[in-house]
Amino acid sequence: MTYTAGIIGTGGIAGMGILGMHDEEDIGRKKIEASHAGGYDAQEEIDLVAVADVDEEKLERFGTAWEIPEERRYVGHEAMLAAEDLDVISVCTPSYLHHEHVIDAARSAAEPSVIWCEKPIASQVTAAEEMIRVCEETGTELVVNHSFRFTDKLQQLRTLIQEENLLGEIQSVSTQFRMELLRNSTHLLDTLVYLLDARAETVAGHITGENEAVDSLEAGQQVDDSGGGGFVVMDDGSFVTIDCTLPRETSSMTFNIIGSKGKLYMNNDDGEWRYWRLEDGDHIEESLPGIEGAWTWEDDYQRAFANAASHIVDVLAGEAENGSTGQEAIRSLEIIIALYLSHNTGGQVEIPLARPLRDVTVTSW
Repeated sequence: MTYTAGIIGTGGIAGMGILGMHDEEDIGRKKIEASHAGGYDAQEEIDLVAVADVDEEKLERFGTAWEIPEERRYVGHEAMLAAEDLDVISVCTPSYLHHEHVIDAARSAAEPSVIWCEKPIASQVTAAEEMIRVCEETGTELVVNHSFRFTDKLQQLRTLIQEENLLGEIQSVSTQFRMELLRNSTHLLDTLVYLLDARAETVAGHITGENEAVDSLEAGQQVDDSGGGGFVVMDDGSFVTIDCTLPRETSSMTFNIIGSKGKLYMNNDDGEWRYWRLEDGDHIEESLPGIEGAWTWEDDYQRAFANAASHIVDVLAGEAENGSTGQEAIRSLEIIIALYLSHNTGGQVEIPLARPLRDVTVTSW
């Protein structure tokens, strides 16, 4: 069976490249495989047939690059949702628009079975919860594009930690990645909650106010999103430190996880994963069972979009359960919102957030 797909938003992650991740001369000019459109292109079972954007110039560039018929290039998402019958809709707009576009798509005449929403799920917990509720009411599966969940090595590592108890009881985790918290660090925080299968309970944070995206995106205004970090106590008892303050050019995504049966070091920029088994008080280095090499942006991330699209095919066919739900995405969003709240109140923040705090919005792109 062949499924039809449409995309709302024709920016970098939709299929035209992202500054800092792709060659600058290719961005906005050539189609990029590590994207939503690239994911669809890699699947014989999905045809990308329609696209929408409010920017007509970007819309035409995208439509030409990805060979979308001119009559199916829509100015504004409302026009596409009214005219098309789609099995899957990608939401690739800035994060502050995810709420509106996911809800509009779920309730539309297009009647998608799956909405593939770019990360982060939203800029506000209340908005994310409404997105989840509307998708449940309309029978729409909401898949959030936390890309690392769709990589083979991370899935294998989670199995080792959660099902085979490789590290025993997780006691301490230290993490590091680049600013900004919503735009970039959601990758790190979702990986954290994914590997630990845990939710934050207490958060204390510091916000730097530094933001690289204003210059790199040539944005016309400032936003709240910035570098930051702090500590998190998870509901499994583990203590987590977070440092997402570094600029892109000097940052590395690192995890150092210590458990009662061993420890694990992961660097997803240098491509180094190391594992030590704890025996009689000594840490003995060994290879990770069943995993060859380490996770890298050049290999694993590039294939994540094709893997995600393949997973969506399985979800559509009823052969798999959603591996990146809205509820899962809220786990990382809660931590980010709590870091900002803690910084601005000078106190620790408890999760789940109290009702008024769930309305706090962190502006980003």
